[in-house]
Amino acid sequence: MQITEQNREKLSALEKVANGIMWWIGSIPSLIVHTLLFLTAFLLPVFGVVEFDQMLLVLTTILSLEAIYLAIFIQMSVNKSSEHIEVLREDVTEIQEDIEDIQEDIEEISEDIEEISDDIEDIQEDIEDIAEEDDDEDHSERAKNVILKSNVSNNKSAIKTLRDKIQELENQIENLKSEE
Repeated sequence: MQITEQNREKLSALEKVANGIMWWIGSIPSLIVHTLLFLTAFLLPVFGVVEFDQMLLVLTTILSLEAIYLAIFIQMSVNKSSEHIEVLREDVTEIQEDIEDIQEDIEEISEDIEEISDDIEDIQEDIEDIAEEDDDEDHSERAKNVILKSNVSNNKSAIKTLRDKIQELENQIENLKSEE
């Protein structure tokens, strides 16, 4: 069955009315109105406006109808809550999957950083070996070595910054897990 735009608008209007009624039923004004209606119903026979049996019959009928509608509104509220809970459950599942993906990425980045650190250490050792072997080379070669060492130091500090950032991300992931 296809729902036309006009039917969808009618459903939306009915849902708004039902939401308003559900809100009103659970409010203080509703309590006051019901109390006044019951009080009036029981005072009518006292003042001789209607007989007590007729008042009870009408009141019982009205209360039965009201109970039926209240049950419908309660079920509507339960259905809406169930829909919201399901949406939240899906969101939590997606967040958990995202956290797992981030953890995997962090592990890969950590491994890459370790490999880069090892490579940097190897390069530093090579530079030191070259510097020891080529003491006789001119000053320009030594300047190149100093520049290379400087670059290695800069890379080490960048790696340290990356490690700190990874640690910060891991802490945030742990916080997200603990909030669930």
